[in-house]
Amino acid sequence: MRFPLGAVIGRYPFPSSSNGGQDQNIETGDVIRHGRKCRDIPFLVFFIAFWIALIVNSSFGFHKGNPLRLTHGLDYKGNVCGDKNGNPNLHGLGVRYWVNPNQVFESGFKDTHSDLEDFKSICLRDCPMPSNDTLKWVCNYPEGDEIRLSMEQWVSRDYDYFSFLTPDMRKSSLQLLGPCYPVLFPSVNVLWSCEFMTRKSNVSLQQWHMMGGQTVDDGMILDKTVHKSINSQSSVLKRYVADIGKSWPVLIVCGGIIPLILSVIWLAMIQRLVSAMTWITVALFDILIISVTIFFYLKAGWIGNDAITPIIGTHDPSYHLSGRERVHLHLAAVFMTVIMVVAILSSIAIARRIFKATSVASKIIGEVRALIIFPIMPYAVLGIFYMIWISAILYLLSSGEIVRDRCNANCCAYDLKMKQVNCERCCGHTIHYTPHIGIAILFHLFGWYWVTQFVKAFSSTVIAGSVASHYWGHGEVLQEISFLPIFSSVKRLVRYNIGSVAIGSLMVSFIESLARILKPLRKKLMVVDIKTHNQVGKVLSVSSHFALTCIEWIIRSVNHNAYIMIAITGESFFAASAMATELIKNNILRIGKVNVIGNVILFLGKLCVSLASALFAFLMLDTHKYKSAHDKVSSPLIPVLVCWGLGFVVATLFFAVVEVSIDTIILSYCQDSDEGHRGTTQYATPLLFETLDDQNEADRHDQ
Repeated sequence: MRFPLGAVIGRYPFPSSSNGGQDQNIETGDVIRHGRKCRDIPFLVFFIAFWIALIVNSSFGFHKGNPLRLTHGLDYKGNVCGDKNGNPNLHGLGVRYWVNPNQVFESGFKDTHSDLEDFKSICLRDCPMPSNDTLKWVCNYPEGDEIRLSMEQWVSRDYDYFSFLTPDMRKSSLQLLGPCYPVLFPSVNVLWSCEFMTRKSNVSLQQWHMMGGQTVDDGMILDKTVHKSINSQSSVLKRYVADIGKSWPVLIVCGGIIPLILSVIWLAMIQRLVSAMTWITVALFDILIISVTIFFYLKAGWIGNDAITPIIGTHDPSYHLSGRERVHLHLAAVFMTVIMVVAILSSIAIARRIFKATSVASKIIGEVRALIIFPIMPYAVLGIFYMIWISAILYLLSSGEIVRDRCNANCCAYDLKMKQVNCERCCGHTIHYTPHIGIAILFHLFGWYWVTQFVKAFSSTVIAGSVASHYWGHGEVLQEISFLPIFSSVKRLVRYNIGSVAIGSLMVSFIESLARILKPLRKKLMVVDIKTHNQVGKVLSVSSHFALTCIEWIIRSVNHNAYIMIAITGESFFAASAMATELIKNNILRIGKVNVIGNVILFLGKLCVSLASALFAFLMLDTHKYKSAHDKVSSPLIPVLVCWGLGFVVATLFFAVVEVSIDTIILSYCQDSDEGHRGTTQYATPLLFETLDDQNEADRHDQ
């Protein structure tokens, strides 16, 4: 039910400098503090309980996880390659190597009961290469009474202690049972796993046969087997997640610092060059989206010779290899091409209309000054939260339990401690993920979305409270907004309406999360309906998609205006939503024209900042550090997309100063006009009255 705001905020005198020194101590925000009560307390309690659960959930990941599992394989003992806490210490030994080529060849057939993960692998520093004059060996980790070497000595001997073996051990090694295995095929480091090349070493094979070694199978399937394992969907997904952890300097610079600088510059420019910023933003947007698309083409290999490669370190330049990551970049390049064409044509088509709309809002935007500094506070909060959240998600995704497989493979191998061939405990190890880990990951993802929406809502409400305190204070100009009303707005929000912000952000998070969950299900249903020619099913699927999209948009719009009314009135979330909806309904023409600047120009500005962040991310990832050795990223796709998203979030926080300020002034003006006598306002500044009154005359003329 709607009631006049004057009874709440508009009938109390605003302090002026003529009242003496005692009035100077009165806060400018006092005019909107009357009659406030704590609202939506149950939702505040729920939000606090959610934070406690999120902390417990993250602690579980930090305790159980190991991010090395996302990129590096397991050896025959169940250790993660490169793990300094393994048994033995494998620090610096991050490359996985399958020692028996016959087992690799056998696992490549479709009808076999063996899996490559079940066969013996070992962790090395680099992939071994056959010698041109002698037969090289790769032996098990030194242990037992017969092999008295340290791990450092074993590495310095190039993993070879064949000369130390007893006659029984040598006989077992010639049967490809270990503890030493011949290096007969060259191999290359492909994303921390040694992939065999079918080009065998004739010199090593001759020496192997002269020693009485077992016949070794070879063929094209030898290299495809390891490559197939490396390019499985689960392996690629883990590497994508690991790329985020490896490129954390890129995320900080391109996802945090650069969008911060660009957002402040853009806001400073739009204050002084409001009309010109229309054309500047459109032109800059077109240039940036073309540049980002070209980088996708470069990394996909369609332009130039700078395509990504899964090979790590030096290798034969004639040997070319591509993986699933290259395919994903091809798809991304095609998608970006479509987006680029549509975006450029749309920006050209609407440029003139945007320019006309900016002339109405230009007189308002130029007055927002001191509030530009405020978003640094929510920016810092989100920055700290994102760093902890990304670390926690890396550990959660790697928090499975390492268990030994039960296999039917012929994987017998010599055990140095037992001093004999063992066929009972020779199967490999895998990382087992329990269902509760999946639930923990989903909860963590939802937590990220809710906290992000909460911080954005908190920032918008504080800005709205600061601007509203000046409007309802008999028209103090916005350029005089200092930090005092900002702090007062923060204090009011924390004291009375923090629960209201929690429920508003929860509604957006829940609806959008539900849309993300239902989207793949809807696609599967559409495929079934198309195959079965079920027209009713297709209609229901499409209509449900549009209905969910409309609900999502409506809730976002209502929430945005509800935060403004919460800041002005101090009402609960649902009451403020009803008041905002009625105001918008009664003044739709007045609000719609001016809001074009918030809906179009500000959105293009956010895209410009985020596209620039993505472009800088491409440039940073193109350096030698992220192309080789330990910090190599499998693909720039995910780090670039993350920087793109972080840049958009940062720009949203800062651009909310303009967007929320305009919406707050317009809603306050509409309410003031509705309460005034014969549609006149009592609290609007002459500048604001002139601007919106001119717009109202134009609206009536158009009608």
